[in-house]
Amino acid sequence: MLRLAVPNKGALSEAAQTMLKEAGYRPRRDSKELVVVDADSSCELFFLRPRDIAVYVGEGTLDAGITGRDMLIDSGAKVEEVMPLGFGGSTFRLAAGSGQMSSVQDLKGLRVATAYPGLLEKYLAECDVDARVIKLDGAVETAIRLGVADAVADVVETGTTLRNVGLEVFGEPIMRSEGVLIRGREGAGTPGLEQVVRRLQGVIHARDYVMMDYDIRAERIEEAIALTPGMEGPTVSPLHREGWVAVRAMVRRKGHQHVMDELWDIGARAILVTDIYACRL
Repeated sequence: MLRLAVPNKGALSEAAQTMLKEAGYRPRRDSKELVVVDADSSCELFFLRPRDIAVYVGEGTLDAGITGRDMLIDSGAKVEEVMPLGFGGSTFRLAAGSGQMSSVQDLKGLRVATAYPGLLEKYLAECDVDARVIKLDGAVETAIRLGVADAVADVVETGTTLRNVGLEVFGEPIMRSEGVLIRGREGAGTPGLEQVVRRLQGVIHARDYVMMDYDIRAERIEEAIALTPGMEGPTVSPLHREGWVAVRAMVRRKGHQHVMDELWDIGARAILVTDIYACRL
């Protein structure tokens, strides 16, 4: 039975649990439930602190897990990213007092506070910058005002929190993060992991696509197919009304309204768009 770690709280938790539910795994009944056994899917779900997940997977205690790419790299654990999951997007950036610094090179000989010391130290080494890393647990926004550091490195979504305390980001982003599925470096043949990957990919594709149905005259079918090629090709069926056919195809959710406009312009009618709950491509 596959042992899968899931964030128990924080920004990644709700999105991860929603994706797993859509992928057919049994959800936990309440926030105090730490382990969920899903016998039908041959999977055990362990709800852990997001920061600890890479460590458990890297030590082989658990087979796979969902965590943030930033926490994965910061942990230094012996794990590898299997696939990005498309939620929990953020950017890890440097920040300092307004107008004080412009690049990572300005940090030489200074102090930088962060809750991600492993990630920051790796970046500074790559940039050949000798700076002192101050490890803090939790929020680091006040570190400069309190005299603990000269700059901070933190996860930024909109930058509002930093601006509220008089800080501004500078330099290039250290990294872009999102929720990812991970496994141990020796876990390529882990039983059940391939099923998790297929199911999660199915949810991601379902979110990216919609199903489009429409009717069109047979002589315009080639023009219509050019607009809605589908995956291996659309389904085309004759209608009772002579000279007309019904078409069904998956199209990308983004821009599907434009596709509907173009179909209408070439004579398509009864154009319907429906959500896809899950799929396998």
